[in-house]
Amino acid sequence: MNSRLLTILLLIGSVALGHAAPAVTFFGAGSYPVLDIAPEKNTGLDHVYVAYTLDGLSITAPAVNGKPLASWMKYDSRGGGYATELTGLRRDGDNTILEHPEGDTGYILEWPDAKLYFWLTDYSAHRLDLAGIRLPSERDCNMLALTLEGTGAPVRYTTINGRQLTLGREITITYSTLEWNEPETRFDQKEARATAEGTGGVYLTPPPLCNTTFTATGDRFMRAWDMAQTVESPQWQCDAVEVHTTAGRTNAPGEGSNQIGAGQDSGDLGGSAPADVAFRAYISDAVLHCEWQFATDPQFEDITHRFNQQDLDYTFNEEGVTYVRFVGSNADGTCTAESETYTVQIGASELKCPNAFSPGASEGVNDLWKVSYRSLTEFECWIFNRYGTQLFHFSDPEDGWDGKYRGKLVPPGVYFYVIEARGADGKEYRKAGDINILRYKTSGSSTGGGQGAE
Repeated sequence: MNSRLLTILLLIGSVALGHAAPAVTFFGAGSYPVLDIAPEKNTGLDHVYVAYTLDGLSITAPAVNGKPLASWMKYDSRGGGYATELTGLRRDGDNTILEHPEGDTGYILEWPDAKLYFWLTDYSAHRLDLAGIRLPSERDCNMLALTLEGTGAPVRYTTINGRQLTLGREITITYSTLEWNEPETRFDQKEARATAEGTGGVYLTPPPLCNTTFTATGDRFMRAWDMAQTVESPQWQCDAVEVHTTAGRTNAPGEGSNQIGAGQDSGDLGGSAPADVAFRAYISDAVLHCEWQFATDPQFEDITHRFNQQDLDYTFNEEGVTYVRFVGSNADGTCTAESETYTVQIGASELKCPNAFSPGASEGVNDLWKVSYRSLTEFECWIFNRYGTQLFHFSDPEDGWDGKYRGKLVPPGVYFYVIEARGADGKEYRKAGDINILRYKTSGSSTGGGQGAE
């Protein structure tokens, strides 16, 4: 056999138990093997073969179970119902040989114990020649329409029942884009891939998020023969934008807080004023304009504040609900992206004052006099004894009095507080009342006054 002849044995399907599967052999394919492409289901075909060229090609059908081929027919685009018997076949022992097969033709082979249905495509009649990649002249924020320029008729085949189908060329398009990395809260550059089934329009959704060039390589038949063509586009200046945001309260009440409603669901961002919230935005390359928007309605028809910055730290001091979102846009504002909407709900103010505690009695239990409050934006508290001596002062409602004066516990008895405060709802508080310090035990003493007792 000529050393340039390449034989590819293709086993097709299965037949009744105990019988060998039919097979055909291609000769004269040179250095380009005949490709075996699986047809779609329900076509009636066992194989679709693609030959680089039919020049010098022949097909040999061997005997099956010791019995030579009984019939060899061909059919065209009308389907197997219009198949005609082939003439001019050559016999070589039990082998049946078809010289000079026709391309873009279906074949039906019958043995006494088996049948074989396949389509043979002559790729040279459909050869792909890529000429370039044309970028769109019109901009679209949600889709990029490329045009693969070149020639090459679609590679089609016909099923047994006459239905025409297309073998996709699977031209690979590679380009760079950005991908959101949620755990690291950042955009990472990555190589993206798309597939085109032929020349003409190619639609990328979503479009790339950074400037890039596009490289097309194909088709899949030429790749299999190590002859793939590659073309590259001019650089694309991206317009598409994408934004991601985070928001978190930086002064949220901790465990043991004396805020009323602490720990309850208030959207995680709101609750008691003052609420300090850190808003952070992460933007793709084409975003040039950044804006945080505050509104009184979730549709943002009544926008009350605009902050042209990427990161924003804001203190919410007023009762009510505020809706917050981030908007990023490209240079001319034709492409925009919006974040999720954050809801910050600040409750009405409230202030409650206890009238007794027991410092020194049991560590960690009722040993601190603290108010219960919500949404106080201003606060001052003074503690006095019955003689009018100021024993303690604090201006943070989270703080409290530990029952000491000049580092020592004061004696049990009645003391007095005066509070001036203002709420996020504008309500003013002026409160005064008594504080009862209950009797407590000290080391070595069962009852009576402790340190500093009168």
